[in-house]
Amino acid sequence: MKKLIILLTVLFAVVTVNAQSLEEIVNKYSSAIKADKLANVKTIKITGKMSAMGMEMPMTMYMKNPNKIKVVYSMGGQEMASAFDGEKGYTINPMTGSNDPVELTGDQLRQVQNNNIFSNEILNYFRSGKLTLDGEENVAGKPAFRLKAETESAGPVILYLDKTTYLPVKSKTTSEQMGTSIEVESVMSDYREVDGVVMPGKTTAMANGMEAGVVTFEKIEVNIPIEDAVFSLK
Repeated sequence: MKKLIILLTVLFAVVTVNAQSLEEIVNKYSSAIKADKLANVKTIKITGKMSAMGMEMPMTMYMKNPNKIKVVYSMGGQEMASAFDGEKGYTINPMTGSNDPVELTGDQLRQVQNNNIFSNEILNYFRSGKLTLDGEENVAGKPAFRLKAETESAGPVILYLDKTTYLPVKSKTTSEQMGTSIEVESVMSDYREVDGVVMPGKTTAMANGMEAGVVTFEKIEVNIPIEDAVFSLK
């Protein structure tokens, strides 16, 4: 009996040491993405490409601290752009037959804003009491913390942080499109650091378990001049 009690005590001690609180995990995540350095960054410009349905489209992304963002895709000599100027969001898509800007609302606006690295989503969810630790799960064969964020509009969002690096490796949510529920996943990999900015070099989007597209970052420029007018589409 005494040996059993000692064994249980040791096991309890090991579990207690290994267990991490949600606050500790969020703090280590913030350290991993160098949130302190990122706060002092003024602008970011990313050049890359998106591959989808056998096509490859050059992509340019502009960000300005704290909340301005613009994403431009080029296809067939035409540019499709979505932007948030700090107050409103707009998109221009010549494929619709018009070059007039259309105001973004709801999920479309949130999707554009979610691309902004200056917005620390995980920390914001934690501070607002909307983030919980939902266990662990393997991602690409490696253990990851599974965090659950409750959102008012888009439903729950599942976020995965690698247990070794504390960097985001996957996110998962459900999207409603034309009355059909679609499970949308984003898998992040090939992290790199440029002048204090830590970002995944590759993001693979999945829809109901099937690859929908791959975004690859080829060049990241930090603190280059970007005028506010860049983010205005109207």
